[in-house]
Amino acid sequence: MSVLETITSENAIALEDKHGAHNYHPLPVVLNRGEGVYVWDVEGKKYYDFLSAYSAVNQGHCHPKIVKAMTDQAQTLTLTSRAFYNDMLGKYEKYATETFKFDKLLPMNTGAEAVETALKLCRKWAYEKKGIDENEAQIIVCENNFHGRTTTIISFSNDPVARKNFGPYTAGFIKIEYNNLKALTEALEQNSNIAGFLVEPIQGEAGVYVPSEGYLREAKALCEKHNVLFIADEVQTGIARTGKMLAVDHENVKPDILILGKALSGGAYPVSAVLADDNIMGVIKPGNHGSTFGGNPIAAAVAMAALEVVKNEGLAENAETLGVLFRAELNKFIEGCNIVNGVRGKGLLNAILINDTEESSTAWDICMALKENGLLAKPTHGNIIRFAPPLVMNKEQLLDCVEIIITTLKQFEK
Repeated sequence: MSVLETITSENAIALEDKHGAHNYHPLPVVLNRGEGVYVWDVEGKKYYDFLSAYSAVNQGHCHPKIVKAMTDQAQTLTLTSRAFYNDMLGKYEKYATETFKFDKLLPMNTGAEAVETALKLCRKWAYEKKGIDENEAQIIVCENNFHGRTTTIISFSNDPVARKNFGPYTAGFIKIEYNNLKALTEALEQNSNIAGFLVEPIQGEAGVYVPSEGYLREAKALCEKHNVLFIADEVQTGIARTGKMLAVDHENVKPDILILGKALSGGAYPVSAVLADDNIMGVIKPGNHGSTFGGNPIAAAVAMAALEVVKNEGLAENAETLGVLFRAELNKFIEGCNIVNGVRGKGLLNAILINDTEESSTAWDICMALKENGLLAKPTHGNIIRFAPPLVMNKEQLLDCVEIIITTLKQFEK
């Protein structure tokens, strides 16, 4: 089959089924074009994208500024490795560190890579700066977390699908309940070997769980009290998704280590980063950590363009305004329905809780119906549907989407 040959949805799905590993369960729609808030399938049907590639496409599909930065750089220099300097990385590091107010940036490619980087950085700091005995450092994490699927990361996951039959697991992690300051206090007080606290400001994969107001601020204060690094995983919640540039900005918290990915490139290219100040990042020396592709010229150019788009187009402010409107409009419907128990979220990271069990197919069936009605979304944890459209969406488009969602939900009223 020629790569230029047209293909039907049925054939594309069959090819993946036969030749690809079955590590995902996609909605049966085959996309081949995107622009702004819209995507089109191979048959030409148009959809609202209400997932944004898990919040990677915050700036909208194929944003011309980001695409131009990528294609211009691709025609000049693509990769040098870090064996040599390139003329783009320093510019990107300066731009990003000034944007997020940190001294240093360590460039990587994917979210999971960035989380692994942060864990290594935290441990090395613990041994060399805090004085914890080597190999004794512990990092506190939260139950129902999602930080990726590498061997170390799944070691502290409690998702059986991600964990089962992938052991033996990596030691050195303590799990506590999310949004529970008492549990965090007890963990910090009972163990002098705590190096860091790794937390999602909002738990996305777990179903868009927003912590109580003040939780992040108080957690950071507890970490400071015990000389423990507060590590914020903003791979999904960062880059304007929740109505601020970072989700921690809602409580004016500055993490000790910040993890970014996904929308750091606007979905155009794999780019992730770990940011910290000199007193932490200074423990990393040549040979300690790296990546052939991390910090490559294309990634640097794309990331700068992606951040510029967020700033210049006011995407954080737009997410805040439209998020309030989205939840208000859905709540009007939810008050009188029995298919949805509630809507929750911040900015344009939201979810609805379907009134059925996690084992039921109702949420999946609703997403299939939404697809037929021109909107793409996906369930998470069985009975929760996450809604996260590109942040370039306008009010008229959002209200159109709300109408599609409500019309679809009415079909499932019991």
